[in-house]
Amino acid sequence: MPEQPVSVRVATVDDARAIATVQVETWRAAYADLMPAPLLQRMDVDRNAERRATLWDERHADPRAIDLVAERDGAVVGWASVGATDQDDLPGHGQLYAIYAVASTWSSGVGRALMAAAEDALRDGGFERACLYVLDGNDRAARFYERCGWREDGHSWIDQRFGYGGVLVPLLERRRIRDLAEAVS
Repeated sequence: MPEQPVSVRVATVDDARAIATVQVETWRAAYADLMPAPLLQRMDVDRNAERRATLWDERHADPRAIDLVAERDGAVVGWASVGATDQDDLPGHGQLYAIYAVASTWSSGVGRALMAAAEDALRDGGFERACLYVLDGNDRAARFYERCGWREDGHSWIDQRFGYGGVLVPLLERRRIRDLAEAVS
């Protein structure tokens, strides 16, 4: 049976729980071999959704900060978030902060639909170029970004925002850049 079509729309605060569910499920699937199991097990949909809803207005104060959700058969199966970057060496750039599709939808068009909508949102926000970060070792995502025209620029950073049991887990992330006017073959 063919895959059902996917639609992408701008998210609202009412989508906070669905977004949290997508994030937690996707991290557990995509990062199982890249992060310690206790860190992934500690993730909590309820806590994530509550934090997301509480900070929604603050996170979206800049009209260029947009969350998108992908739906298939009425269910949210993916999420992307874009806005202005805070990278000092990339003034005027946008950033794709997050893009996730639940594992059962991988390679079915959900990621492509989200990426197209995210890039459109960045362009609509006035950005000509944008960046994103990918966790080192996340080869599946790196290949996806490469196919979508995002190229490594040699910059990386250690993200130390996540941990468990009082121990921070340093995560090496590599930056990718995209000229949003460039066509992807």
